[in-house]
Amino acid sequence: MKILDKNIQTDYKNRINRVFRYIDENLNSDLSLATVSNVAYFSQYHFHRIFKFITGETLNDYVTRKRIEKSASDLIHKNISISEIFYKYGFNDNSTFTRTFKKYYGISPKEFRKQNPNKFSKISQLESKNGQEYPDKDKYICIINNLKKWINMNAKIEIKEMPKMDLAYVTCIGSQNVANAFQELIKWANPKGILNEKAKMIRIFHDSFKITDADKVRMSVGVTLNEPTEIDGEIGLAIIKEGKCIVGNFEIGLNEFEKSWTGLFIWMNENGYKKSERNPFEIYHNNYKEHPEKKAIVDFCIPIE
Repeated sequence: MKILDKNIQTDYKNRINRVFRYIDENLNSDLSLATVSNVAYFSQYHFHRIFKFITGETLNDYVTRKRIEKSASDLIHKNISISEIFYKYGFNDNSTFTRTFKKYYGISPKEFRKQNPNKFSKISQLESKNGQEYPDKDKYICIINNLKKWINMNAKIEIKEMPKMDLAYVTCIGSQNVANAFQELIKWANPKGILNEKAKMIRIFHDSFKITDADKVRMSVGVTLNEPTEIDGEIGLAIIKEGKCIVGNFEIGLNEFEKSWTGLFIWMNENGYKKSERNPFEIYHNNYKEHPEKKAIVDFCIPIE
């Protein structure tokens, strides 16, 4: 695709953001090219090209992946039947669901639920990410125990009723693009005086690194708004709804985020809490670059039922 005028690129990205929200909210409905291109106010031909340019995937591939990944998340976190899950995400029958699921994870949904879910993390290896087989059971138990100790030593964990938060945000696809997304948001917010003492930087995860390839994980990088704010460019408006969350407060290096999240989810399961449909998010309380040890002071928040 030829390089587009910056204003046109901004308009296209805003329309695709609208599509992301629509898909997230309608995974059990008709998400055909005709339907979704209409949401974006594009012709089908034009939408197909723009969507693939921005996401790296066709609409059909993206929708199928989201449905299977959300199914996998429910298999891990929810005590509901497989038939409830495949109907919930728009599959007409178990055989179609199972066949599609196997293409992504190599085993059936039933086997996926039986086996340890951490084995199926696409960035999974807690000790190694070079494609080796996951450690045997004894090593796995050792890793889990080490993560429990890590959480006990490094996190202050509370169950909190989190308030509603209004955000200005930038969409980010892939962990490799997070720094650029924060820079883009700061560049927009600074001249407007938004980055004051009350404002917090936030990152919302629309996908899970346990389930989704790191270069496909979609995030919203945002800043809290304390008063009505006019937005422009590629900036969008979003709301984090009020609700109960597990909140783990950490002071950690950037290389410790993954094990902190993994440990917090282990804490959730061990203490009998269930993740809700709402998306996990991070709240930043400092600029890690200004910390004497280059550490981030951050709340990891898991919405629960």
